[in-house]
Amino acid sequence: MRLVPAPARDRAGPRIPARAPRVQSRPRPIAPVRVLHLLLAFLLAACAGDREPVGARVSVAEAMSGDTTGYARAEVVRPFVFPADHGPHPAFKAEWWYVTGNVRATDGTDRRFGVQFTVFRSALGPDTAASARASGWASGQLYMAHVAIGDVAAERFYDAERFARGAAGLAGASAEPVEAFLGPIRLSQVGADASGAVPLRIAGEADGAAFELTARPLKPVVLQGDRGLSQKGAGAGNASYYYAQTRMATVGTVTLPDGEAVPVDGLTWLDREWSTSALGPNQVGWDWFALHLDDGRDLMLYQLRQTDGTKDPLSEGSLVAPDGSKTRLDAEDFTLEPIETWASPSGGAYPTRWRVRVPGAGLDLEVAATFDAQELDATIRYWEGAVDVSGSVSGVGFLEMTGYADGLDGSARPAP
Repeated sequence: MRLVPAPARDRAGPRIPARAPRVQSRPRPIAPVRVLHLLLAFLLAACAGDREPVGARVSVAEAMSGDTTGYARAEVVRPFVFPADHGPHPAFKAEWWYVTGNVRATDGTDRRFGVQFTVFRSALGPDTAASARASGWASGQLYMAHVAIGDVAAERFYDAERFARGAAGLAGASAEPVEAFLGPIRLSQVGADASGAVPLRIAGEADGAAFELTARPLKPVVLQGDRGLSQKGAGAGNASYYYAQTRMATVGTVTLPDGEAVPVDGLTWLDREWSTSALGPNQVGWDWFALHLDDGRDLMLYQLRQTDGTKDPLSEGSLVAPDGSKTRLDAEDFTLEPIETWASPSGGAYPTRWRVRVPGAGLDLEVAATFDAQELDATIRYWEGAVDVSGSVSGVGFLEMTGYADGLDGSARPAP
């Protein structure tokens, strides 16, 4: 499949006064954390053909519509089995392989880059014997990839979106060896680990920039939520199976559009989820934090935002100790307070500086974007980029924010 890149953009927008996120919307469903809302866009891409860019925009509400009858649901705690669970789960409607992180140049310049790699799988229908077809071109699975590279010093953000069917070698996933790919965007296993975690090679390209990285887990697999069952909405089945490799020592190369190859090292984070979920009508977006703290701890927090701007009680997180042990955090265990907001030139405003508090862990942090213009110009616009951590502990990390730009670029606009 050919990538049709958009030109590199300099989207630095004006700062506007700090304020709490305000969302006006009729009740509507959204997807689980980690951009599941984007998966319905696959259907739009399939209609356009997988060699052309997708011009349509869809809102969070539109992206979560669709029938979930016949799919497996995340309803109960289950054992995780590796390497099988590193691979695809076609009985569920959707899943993703998600890597984010911060790397620095090792050539003496100390330049810093934020990197994002995502491969999404979305089922077109329930996986049954009746749905099987003999043709090598036939597939009940569609794949989408998002890649982003943030050049912090230059404040340049390179991003790309691709689509392909899960057939004929265009895209796919496997467990033995672990692999998830769409064209040259590829995550693949490069060894084994007794903890169940897997070393990975990660390759992506966007807007003429690219990265080729190798990531070695420093901690065992972390099961998020209740032993890997992460409830996102009321009712059985409105949940995902969710695990992470929260801290991976990463080395490799970032190549800039002018051809310069920069050797780098740093830390990355792998998130894996699969689910079939239709969420509550009062949820409109989320804010997700994955932070590598300099004291060796890893902090994941997400808040599901409700129509009145408050945090949904099903918001949660985890704090992973240097030895890999996890403390689960419920909604009442942390607070996220926006301090400063960036106005996107394309419409919408994102909080890019936050106060993050976890009193029970002695954490009082400020989390700030390394630069503001880290918005992905994808079928659904969202913000995801590198952040700095200061306060009671320093560190680096990644922040994802969705639902702030709906209705501002031709997608379905929320009712006032």
